[in-house]
Amino acid sequence: MANEREGISKIAIKAMGLFGGVQAFTILCSIVRTKLVAVWIGPVGVGLFALFNQALELLNTGTNLGMRTSSVRDIAEARAASDNGHISRVIAVVRRWSVWLAVAGAVATVFFSPLLSRVTFGDSNHIWGFVALSVAVMLMALTNGEYAILQGTEKLKRLAGVTLWGSITGLIISIPLFYYLRERSILPSILAYALACAFFAFIFSNREQPKAQVSRIEAWQMGKGFISMGIYMTMGTFVTLLANYLFITWLNHHSGTQEVGFFQAGYTLINKYAGIILAALGMEYYPRLSRMASDAKALELNVNREAQTALTLMIAVVSAFIVLRTVIIDVLYTGEFEVIATFISWGIIGALLRTLSWCIAFVILAKGDGKAYLITESLSAVAGLALHIGGYLLWGISGLGIAYLAWYAIYTIIVGVVYYRRYQLRISVPVFTTAAIALATSATIMIAMEHGLLPLAVAIATAAIIASLYTTRCLYRK
Repeated sequence: MANEREGISKIAIKAMGLFGGVQAFTILCSIVRTKLVAVWIGPVGVGLFALFNQALELLNTGTNLGMRTSSVRDIAEARAASDNGHISRVIAVVRRWSVWLAVAGAVATVFFSPLLSRVTFGDSNHIWGFVALSVAVMLMALTNGEYAILQGTEKLKRLAGVTLWGSITGLIISIPLFYYLRERSILPSILAYALACAFFAFIFSNREQPKAQVSRIEAWQMGKGFISMGIYMTMGTFVTLLANYLFITWLNHHSGTQEVGFFQAGYTLINKYAGIILAALGMEYYPRLSRMASDAKALELNVNREAQTALTLMIAVVSAFIVLRTVIIDVLYTGEFEVIATFISWGIIGALLRTLSWCIAFVILAKGDGKAYLITESLSAVAGLALHIGGYLLWGISGLGIAYLAWYAIYTIIVGVVYYRRYQLRISVPVFTTAAIALATSATIMIAMEHGLLPLAVAIATAAIIASLYTTRCLYRK
């Protein structure tokens, strides 16, 4: 146990490094793909690409019932029991449910294709496009099952390989499609990406575990647990998406499409940049918590060490982002979008609290507490909607960054109350200290930038980055 405790930070940093790099490369592939669509096809291509991808994301979320995340807990719990027979049965159940959900998702997409065409495009000219998209829905469901198995059994290098090679192959196949087929290439490129991910998920899949024969009835009974949790997660995701949709709709009516564009650009930038760390955070951390969900001391220790490690690393990430904010905007957008500089600066500071709250919130998932998850996500969505409307009315675009920061401050309190009152767990003093230092440092850099004190901001950011990386190295050695 002592060696395991000492190695928590090292394991977390290695996982964040592995998946952070993969996530960054995946985002780069996405940027290249979008740029090529914009250059070779134009605004119509970008619009079609966005509409079909958003529809695919919605269909995948609605028909997959959260199994991608919820089943990881069951697999991790089976591994904790060190019962190879049970692990094999759980994996067999996950694969069978993946097939059921894949077929159901494809059928639902075909059935609703006339409605999807009318709602998305206002006509019936894209019915066959959504029928074709059903193939991508099916492939994604099958891929999600293999992702869950790899994550739950902690085959993290293989999982990273699936994501990396899927992104590379999808991009390579898409390039000639974009060039030669132009507007007609949008759907084939989406299908090519889904097929590439499914192919590599099969190549890298965990086949070491002995195969188990599971009847349909047994699969149904064993799978009801993670599907029930998955439904709660799907509902929580839906509430968050709905709140975001309501705010965008309100902003469009209140101030016009341009303001929506500024908000979407800033929001995407914050989420993608911070998401490099946060996506990496959950890959190893979530199954680790699931294995020890019933051990309060081990759970508390892991949450505190993970939070301290993640916050320490995020100090460097946030400091660099604030100083380089104009460069980042100019590279990814245009000079016209520099009005979001203050917005994204406050927002990226909020990402520090988002990191802390995520470390705590994963406990809710690890314990399979679906009701608590839905309640916390619903309260968060309502608070976020109210804060964003209020922030914009008070301070305009810049107020959206303040709203983002306040939103995650409230979310941290919400999940913190659940963590303390429902599970009788505590956040350690070093975590609070690290969070306070991170917030104070990043706020100081941001204020210096706002007042045109670039040399001071760079000096503080440089010192913060060096200290962050040095401390992270010390944590890695433990």
